[in-house]
Amino acid sequence: MTARSPITVAIARFEDLLALGLRTLLQGDPSVDIVAADIAPGRLDVVLRAHRPRVLILDVGRLRDLAQVRELSVAHPQTRLVLLGQGLSSAESGQLLAFGASACLAKDTQARDVQNAIHLASRGLQLMPLGAQEPDGPPICDPLLTHREGDVLLLLRQGQSNAQIALALQVGVETVRTHARSIFRKLGVSSRRALIALPAPPPPPPIPSPGHPARPRSPSRNATRRRLHP
Repeated sequence: MTARSPITVAIARFEDLLALGLRTLLQGDPSVDIVAADIAPGRLDVVLRAHRPRVLILDVGRLRDLAQVRELSVAHPQTRLVLLGQGLSSAESGQLLAFGASACLAKDTQARDVQNAIHLASRGLQLMPLGAQEPDGPPICDPLLTHREGDVLLLLRQGQSNAQIALALQVGVETVRTHARSIFRKLGVSSRRALIALPAPPPPPPIPSPGHPARPRSPSRNATRRRLHP
């Protein structure tokens, strides 16, 4: 089986602690390649044109306005936008998703959920914000899909049967059914036809140039089990 190309990721400018947490998290993921980091707001377009990353992680608080998300998504359709913000209402998150963001998460989201959002956004999925809520109301959505659910979802959208998926992933058919039920519930759909109707993944990213610097190793894989703030 041919290995997947790494997910190329660019990280916009964040406050120092969060920026460190993001880099530590993603440097520990062998399927991710950070192609640019600490991108100043005024240089986003230049960097996205130069590197064409599959995913851009953005700080909502540093946007000029919410409509900038629409401008970026239209100008750079090959790049999926994962937004991190503080105190966003469900209405604001919904507007950002309508403007083209793939995911809108709170800055204190668990590291593993940010990691999952990046993987799923790279496949063309638009995800509800984790723990978004109305004022004085309960959360309005469940946690994001797990890595395994993402694998099952990809095969479901290819039209494979439960038995075929079980064989491909080397799990039991009942395990596939359990994952499928969870996927339907989390994505708010009730049939495979609705899953297939989800947006298609972006085209594969360009092969990095030979001179691209190697990614440093993470000091500890336990970083993915903590929140992003060290």
